Amino acid sequence: MSLLQEERDIIIQNKYADDFDFAEIEEFVKNASKDLFISHRFKNANKMLVQPRGGFPTYQKQYDLYEFFVNADVDILPLTIDSNTRLNDYATSAKMLKLSEENEVDMLNGYPLVNHGYKTTRKMITHFNKPVSLRHGTPDARLLIETAIASGIFEIEGGPITYLLPYSKNFPLDKAFLYWKYVERVCANYSKLNEPINRESFGPLTATLVPPCVTIVIQLLEMLLSLEEGVKSFSVSFSQTGSMNQDIVTGAVIRKMAKYYAEEIGCGDASVHLVYHQWMGAFPTDKNFAECLINTSTVIASMVGADKIITKTREEASGIPTKEANAKTVANTQYTLRMLNGLPNVVDKEEEEILTEEVMSIMEAVFNDPADTLWRKVFNSIKNGTIDVPFSPHIINHNEVVTVRDKNKNIRIIKKGNLPISDRCFEYEKKHCDLNKDASSIVNDIIHDIGIMQW
Repeated sequence: MSLLQEERDIIIQNKYADDFDFAEIEEFVKNASKDLFISHRFKNANKMLVQPRGGFPTYQKQYDLYEFFVNADVDILPLTIDSNTRLNDYATSAKMLKLSEENEVDMLNGYPLVNHGYKTTRKMITHFNKPVSLRHGTPDARLLIETAIASGIFEIEGGPITYLLPYSKNFPLDKAFLYWKYVERVCANYSKLNEPINRESFGPLTATLVPPCVTIVIQLLEMLLSLEEGVKSFSVSFSQTGSMNQDIVTGAVIRKMAKYYAEEIGCGDASVHLVYHQWMGAFPTDKNFAECLINTSTVIASMVGADKIITKTREEASGIPTKEANAKTVANTQYTLRMLNGLPNVVDKEEEEILTEEVMSIMEAVFNDPADTLWRKVFNSIKNGTIDVPFSPHIINHNEVVTVRDKNKNIRIIKKGNLPISDRCFEYEKKHCDLNKDASSIVNDIIHDIGIMQW
């Protein structure tokens, strides 16, 4: 028996898990409609795919949400998982699901997939016959992903870095790498039966002044960790930074670097896609301004040439968006995209050159770590600050990189911590900022920059 199967046998013994019939699940995946696979949609779509967010605790509310989305011309359906499941606390999810069903009040902030089980959820997924993207934020997603794929969900978001550093304070980083290694192998194995299972990294990270070089490096490393396990379809992603020019440059560099590093490890045959998240920071309370922000990000996504856009709503500042608000955003985004054909190709050669050099310097430092496997090299690089995510709550993250916006709203590094970028690149970053101010004024600038879309 393989180690993977031994691990799988332990995982599915959880008392809240469905009674897994893997022979039946393999037959289901083998014969599943290709319309359920986003990798198939990527291959055949001649437009940017539009995906909202959304998850409700009860089956009926999730079903109703999907009906709304389908009527709004959605391309990809979301399944956002509740926060108890994200922490593997299935007992609390079960209790809150029961209360939600009995009282018709949402006691969870998402769909508790493990508790509903794959046999129930599959009925809904196959009924709508559209690709579903799993959004969860789980460091240990092994049981969740087994349940998702058995349900007919063939896109899995997340990774050991992007679903840990922005969300967790104490979860062991080394365990996250090993748990996600299991996820990659499961996705790779099922991909042999039909169209590829698509893996997607979560590029927004903390969505708080993260410099593009750090975002891109983490996207590339999660991509490589996935491809080396046999995954054949992967999406790198990033979110609107607040600077149109910086977004366009980031899009160009991440595409170029993804292709380069995939080929470097002999995985050039894998399909790599680009996903753009509409603004992930604090939204304006004025709903008209919120709609302006959403429309602007749709234009940027077109200029970046994204393969998929993940939408936000005009209600972000006031609470969890309603299904009506979500459907409205989908319809408006589709409308805006139809107007944006034939945009000019904007290039900023100097910014691209600097960003490319920064990314390659950090990647080289990661690869030069003496550890014997890639995941250990990445693990060590986070521990020693070679990779450092601003505003991460995790205790292992150094939080020594300091960033601020320049006059054009580009995110600039003014304190680099242990980031191994060259003096030339660091001086380029700093020269765009007014660093003659006193420390308290710079702190005030950073606070302003975090909430920049609220002003």
